[in-house]
Amino acid sequence: MLEIALHLKQHFLENKNLLKIKPFLLLTLFILLPIIGFSQTATLKGIILDKNNLPVQNVNIKAGDNGTTSNDNGFYLIKIEANKDIAVEFTHLNFKKITATFNLKNGESFEFNPVLDTQIEQIETIVITSTERNRVEGVTTIKPEIIRTIQGAQPGVENLLKTLPGVNISNELSTQYSVRGGNFDENLVYVNEIEVYRPFLIRSGQQEGLSFVNTDLVQNVEFSAGGFQAKYGDKLSSVLDITYRSPIKFGVSADLSLLGGSVSAEAISKDSKFSGVIGLRYRDNSLLVEAKETETNYKPKFADVQTYLTYKFSDKFHLNFLGNASINSYNYQPQTRQTNFGTLTNPLALLVYYDGQEKDKYQTYFGAFKANYFVSDDLTLKLIASQYHTTEEEYFDILAQYRLGEVNSNIGDENLGEVEFSEGIGSQLNHARNDLDALITNVEHKGSYNYNDNLLEWSVKYTHEDIRDRIVEWEVIDSAGFSINPPNIDNFNEQPYEAYEGPLVPFQNVRATNNTKIDRIQAYGQWSKRSEIGNHEVFYNAGVRAHSWTVSGKGIESNSQIVLSPRAQFAIKPDWEKDMLFRLSGGLYYQPPFYREVRDKNGVVNPNVKAQKSVHIVLGNEYSFKIWERPFKLVSEGYYKNMSDVNPYTLDNVRIRYEADNIAKAYAYGLDFRLNGEFVPGTESWFSFGYLKTEENINNQGYISRPTDQRLKFGVLFQDYMPNIPDLKMYLNLVYNTGVPGGSPSYANPYDYQERLPDYKRADIGLSYVIINKDKTYSGWKQKFKELSVGFQIFNMFDVQNSITNTWVRDVYSKRQYSIPNYLTPRVFNVRVGMQF
Repeated sequence: MLEIALHLKQHFLENKNLLKIKPFLLLTLFILLPIIGFSQTATLKGIILDKNNLPVQNVNIKAGDNGTTSNDNGFYLIKIEANKDIAVEFTHLNFKKITATFNLKNGESFEFNPVLDTQIEQIETIVITSTERNRVEGVTTIKPEIIRTIQGAQPGVENLLKTLPGVNISNELSTQYSVRGGNFDENLVYVNEIEVYRPFLIRSGQQEGLSFVNTDLVQNVEFSAGGFQAKYGDKLSSVLDITYRSPIKFGVSADLSLLGGSVSAEAISKDSKFSGVIGLRYRDNSLLVEAKETETNYKPKFADVQTYLTYKFSDKFHLNFLGNASINSYNYQPQTRQTNFGTLTNPLALLVYYDGQEKDKYQTYFGAFKANYFVSDDLTLKLIASQYHTTEEEYFDILAQYRLGEVNSNIGDENLGEVEFSEGIGSQLNHARNDLDALITNVEHKGSYNYNDNLLEWSVKYTHEDIRDRIVEWEVIDSAGFSINPPNIDNFNEQPYEAYEGPLVPFQNVRATNNTKIDRIQAYGQWSKRSEIGNHEVFYNAGVRAHSWTVSGKGIESNSQIVLSPRAQFAIKPDWEKDMLFRLSGGLYYQPPFYREVRDKNGVVNPNVKAQKSVHIVLGNEYSFKIWERPFKLVSEGYYKNMSDVNPYTLDNVRIRYEADNIAKAYAYGLDFRLNGEFVPGTESWFSFGYLKTEENINNQGYISRPTDQRLKFGVLFQDYMPNIPDLKMYLNLVYNTGVPGGSPSYANPYDYQERLPDYKRADIGLSYVIINKDKTYSGWKQKFKELSVGFQIFNMFDVQNSITNTWVRDVYSKRQYSIPNYLTPRVFNVRVGMQF
């Protein structure tokens, strides 16, 4: 602050006209100055020694525009820019130069003790990142280059998360994932420390469009599957922490395929004060949806624009802005569908003829300002303000007339595959006029203080959620002219043999209008320390979160609650010949209810819903070793969750419907293994395996499998290239998940139906050829490109028929119900072109 004050004073004296500015403008300037001038930096420090372990003074240390020298004791300290590769030079007249490259997290303090040599040989460049911090915290790091290279039917970070142990994605059209038995609402997502959200009303994967995270802008990707620190929010399952990059030069890139495209640009001003990245994306899932068994007129429009801007007012003060605007328009007009099922001896088919259409629209706007103020080398203060606004419409009127019958299986018959005998004829009319308008505002102060290698971190956050929701949704079912009443209606008759004289009512009917407000105050404090026990390196972390919330609104009786969440981590790296690290983490985790969790299946808001609670313990081990002189790492984790005050739910595709009542208890336990390394020189690949068991007890009826009880998981990401043609590259993305419960009707008692969906098996393969490599020099038209590549992809290479849900149809005479699988996408071919300028 003193430096800024002196700078302003000198600037005013040199420009006396500034003194004529109105007083209130000057007052505004000095009020805003501490806020708008924050930065993202890390601290590099250490002691410089010679080969005799004696300190070396007057060593010149340079990092970009910043520089310093070592003191009489060889000690140095320098600030470097965070979240990017920074080259730091150590030079001295009597010693050989050392160059080291660092990539540190914002606010991180890293100790580096170089040894200078008087020999003439050049010392190789050293590359150091913050992966050691991730090891002790149990965080998985994924390189952004891999994310941009490995794209599936739904490209993005989530496409790679599904190959990690403990992560379940059994719908390639969706970006939603469950972790270690949790559901889609139990995962935290941060971009540059700013929490982001997803739309509310989406009920199927093909409606989702784009993930919030734009992979073209990503610098760092970190993921924790449980046992995370108190500095992260109140969710039960996982944290995805994304960092967007700050550019250091101008560049443009584009990626085009039959499924859409993306364009991104980055730039920095000549004085390096202003920099920014911007990305535009467009997505069209027609290629995937039109390959399914339902013939449709499908016109989706998924598009968004994102930007991350930084302005440096000085070396200490920066202001960042993260903005996003997303427009998803989903127009769906089904025509016909034929699904063959049954057995070889008794083949059956469902023929459906549709009339009507569905028109959905999701518009979301998000903006956030983030500011950092480095009071000193040890004290950092932050201020984050964000606002998320979504307006969503879900309108449909679809009449489905079906015929269920036996299929002609006589080989050679001209009617082979045709339905010859109808066992059931009926129709179903679905109607919805659902509207939602949500405005979420956040203001948060964060800080960190490093005192004698003790790192203290804290935060206070206020959130206001204003949600206006209207639900008008009903379903009418009949069979051969007889209206089917709900299964829980009184005096259910033996129709069609007996005439029903009561009123005709829809099979399902939900009508509600809610204006709900939720005010939250969250705070946390945590302590971290690196130390030693003998010759063994150890890491400690302990913290606690507090969360208070109040639910209110029109016609809602206001209710307030508060919870405390203590958490801790301990890691030890023994002084062994083998590179081993052991971790123990856990605590008491709460998930205070969001709006969807307080709204029941009938649309009624229950303000008394408690926070779901989980006692979570994670024991992990990392073993780093070398095979074929290349690095490998085996990560093993065992975990246990004991959950109470559980809010049961049903899962239909990606839509979650809660009971809005804490009437259950549950548990989850499992083992996760991941082996990653350079199976092929210069490329990273991994193999994952996971075992999970999770059950719940609703109203003391006994334990049954939860909707996310996926017992076994196997995932592979493998990269390769041709040794003689290194520019020809290949990747294989393979996932095998055992089936989860979900074969029952949404209205049914889960204790009466425990049918599981078939196992999910999927393999995506991609081939690409780099025409122009950025590491080479070209002439002619190729000079315009930094990189140019073309690729060919096969999604669902083995054409496996995976299903996400079942459609239930009934024969009114026999009262028998048939479960008709809703299949996901078959084998699809895609062409992709990538370029950088």
